[in-house]
Amino acid sequence: FLTVAQVNRARVSIFPLSGALLLPGMDLPLHIFEPRYRALIHDAMARDRRIGMIQPREKGPKPPLFDVGCLGHISEIEALEDGRFNIILKGLARFRVIRELDVATAFRQIEADVEQAPEDEVLHAVERAALEQEARRFADALGYVVDWTAVSRLDDMSLVNGIAQIAPFAPAAKQTLLEADTLNERSERIIQLMQIVGRIERNGGATMQ
Repeated sequence: FLTVAQVNRARVSIFPLSGALLLPGMDLPLHIFEPRYRALIHDAMARDRRIGMIQPREKGPKPPLFDVGCLGHISEIEALEDGRFNIILKGLARFRVIRELDVATAFRQIEADVEQAPEDEVLHAVERAALEQEARRFADALGYVVDWTAVSRLDDMSLVNGIAQIAPFAPAAKQTLLEADTLNERSERIIQLMQIVGRIERNGGATMQ
């Protein structure tokens, strides 16, 4: 994670959700139906439209959290008649949990160090080619239909982070992608995970924990 000079200490209201990965610059659609998270959205809309996405380490009413999450901005919101919401969350920057706060709200809040918004990164041509090649193998193995022409037009950050968000990796594996400090490191981890999942699928489809 970054040095002290590159982070800002902040109070963050969080939405713990296993398997839902948000990365800086990416969009995450969410359907909000639980009362505590409806309250979270009401609170965010009254303040700065920001909430933190973070994965819980286990199941339960108040499970422990992973150390790193991603701050998001509610860029679009649809309020439904029954009180639920459909939102689009735009990833802003990663954060590291310092401590959980003792609060009266139904939703959880933390004190966190929030990174500065990341600058655009690029892959070397050979790294980009390796990722696209492995992604094609992976999609074919799992029977996915992909518009590869559209994929080829994506910039490197959109490609790498997009795969990280949507690929069917286990929550702990997705967490390693969020915690990768460079685009190249995240791309290499994606390739490794696709190879592992591909082998599992070929060997009968046992799940990867």
